[in-house]
Amino acid sequence: MSRSQPPGFTPTGTISTSTDRRRVVFATVVGTTVEWYDFFLYASAAGLVFGQLFFAPAGPGIAQILSFLTVGLSFLFRPLGAFLAGHLGDKYGRRVVLMLTLILMGASTTLIGVLPTYEVIGVAAPALLILLRVLQGISAGGEWGGAVLMAVEHAPKAKRSLFGASPQLGVPLGLLLASGMLALMALIAPGDAFLAWGWRVPFLLSFVLILIGYYVRRKVEESPVFVEIAERKEQTRMPIVQLFRKHALLVIIAAFVFAGNNAVGYMTTGGYIQRYATNPDGPLGLATADVLGAVTLSAVSWFVFTWIGGWLGDRIGRRNTYIIGWIALLVAIIALFPLVNSGSLALLTLGLMLLTVGLGLTYGPQAALYAELFPASIRFSGVSISYAIGAICGGAFAPTIATALVDLTGTTVSVTVYLAIMAVLGLVATLLLRDRSGIPLGPDHEAEQEVSPIRGLSRV
Repeated sequence: MSRSQPPGFTPTGTISTSTDRRRVVFATVVGTTVEWYDFFLYASAAGLVFGQLFFAPAGPGIAQILSFLTVGLSFLFRPLGAFLAGHLGDKYGRRVVLMLTLILMGASTTLIGVLPTYEVIGVAAPALLILLRVLQGISAGGEWGGAVLMAVEHAPKAKRSLFGASPQLGVPLGLLLASGMLALMALIAPGDAFLAWGWRVPFLLSFVLILIGYYVRRKVEESPVFVEIAERKEQTRMPIVQLFRKHALLVIIAAFVFAGNNAVGYMTTGGYIQRYATNPDGPLGLATADVLGAVTLSAVSWFVFTWIGGWLGDRIGRRNTYIIGWIALLVAIIALFPLVNSGSLALLTLGLMLLTVGLGLTYGPQAALYAELFPASIRFSGVSISYAIGAICGGAFAPTIATALVDLTGTTVSVTVYLAIMAVLGLVATLLLRDRSGIPLGPDHEAEQEVSPIRGLSRV
């Protein structure tokens, strides 16, 4: 059947000009950076100030656990965001979802910046904080799938992993920006001033960043794969139903690929290391600004190795890049707490930067890996829901689990064992998948895409 192609698109479903490709890459990096700045800003603040400001009546130890629990609570609502975004993204397009998630995340973060504390409005303060964090979780659950599909579905076949790394780069950039802003405010408003008002400034800055992200994303065209599906009026009526009817096992395996990376990554992005290293009643008691500076440096390293992971994914395949990454991550996990517990800021920084080698190599190729696992008609639902479930199994309660393990055992060795188990689960899940690098992504190839990527299975 012949049909007209959208202006500017080639029959292979990729943008025909390098200018448009650069615009897509820039827009996905900027948008995801703003989204994850907001998300990580909350996690860092949960480790540094929220326990004292919103949960103090529970007592110092319990207050901190409750604060970390609010970080994890938002992950329980990521699947809701993924379900909503997957349904909308597979029926109405990737672009509209990206605009909605950006606005929701920015509004929630800005409101946290003006939220009264427990001392001012009592129990309503933690209740409102939790509500705003839930909205952040819904936004994060919908954001990732749309961003990675815009990047991967626009990309040339030989550079999908590198293009797909562009929204992944927004994660370390978001961490860098969040940690950098908090570190700056800790220097400008140290001690009680940081607790009183300094932490609020980075949250209020989100309003400006959202306007920038919205402007940039408005300039990007819809994914060519979805344009082709829409032209043919072949959108799936109930994409989520189709996903779980045919691909439930694949969703679970893909989720565990991400869970291993996410659990380890949330030692810093979830605020655990920040709290552990700066706690005045803990074994280290390092200065807040110094530790935030170390986290900021590690974010730079994470950015570099995420880009390298995306580049390697096109050279040696997604699966091989992951396997190298898991090995590097296991080595870094074993080294992490001996370096942190040395009490040396330089060694703590080294430990965090070593961790980012494996984190980057198991994150850079993820967008391409996920996009190539699912058929075009349900791809948004597949990648979003797999990612959301992986986040729940991985990073959602990693800081809470780590805090509880140290309280129970009195040693960080228990945290090392926990993180190593999660990394091994990620490695096993990776080994269960075939490498589908370069598989056609368009709707004309759904029969090929329906062949199971799970090793040992020939069909869904």
